[in-house]
Amino acid sequence: MSQAELLKEAVRALDGAGVGYLLSGSLASSLQGEPRATHDIDLVAELDPRMIDALAAVFGADRYFFDEIAARDALQRRGMFNLIDTMSGDKLDLWILTDTPFDRSRFDRRVLVEVFGIEVAVSAPEDTMLQKLVWSDKSGGSERQLRDAIGVYEVQAGFLDEEYLDRWAEELGVTHLLAEVRQTAHQGE
Repeated sequence: MSQAELLKEAVRALDGAGVGYLLSGSLASSLQGEPRATHDIDLVAELDPRMIDALAAVFGADRYFFDEIAARDALQRRGMFNLIDTMSGDKLDLWILTDTPFDRSRFDRRVLVEVFGIEVAVSAPEDTMLQKLVWSDKSGGSERQLRDAIGVYEVQAGFLDEEYLDRWAEELGVTHLLAEVRQTAHQGE
């Protein structure tokens, strides 16, 4: 199964279980900015214990590695768990939606986009950038995360809500990285 097929299957399962979600991470930044290869799919999902059962029913087969105990633990601590296609090795990281103001904001702002022939809820470009900047900052300055944010900024130039970016960059403590993104993007003009 390809990464595209894994995403399609996950979206069908989440939609079927009535789970709200959004595509985030490198796949989202590749759709909105500069494409690059990625080894995983990041989805933020609004899960509850009943929905873990529904996912286990779909992904509990031999084809997938789905650890129901890890999923329940992630739900309890508002963390992340994996779903792995054992045939291809493709991985889906399911992040549990938190109640932080930024998580709520980006979840409310998700947009529907056609991806691999299906409609997928994707984080808005501003939120994709901001999350990349947060991950860059938390990892001690990941160039890959910063480059992804720059790619989104360059491709989406003129369509971004700059005030939203400024407000959340300040809230999230990444104004210095947003300034670097803007400076780098403007140098390339």
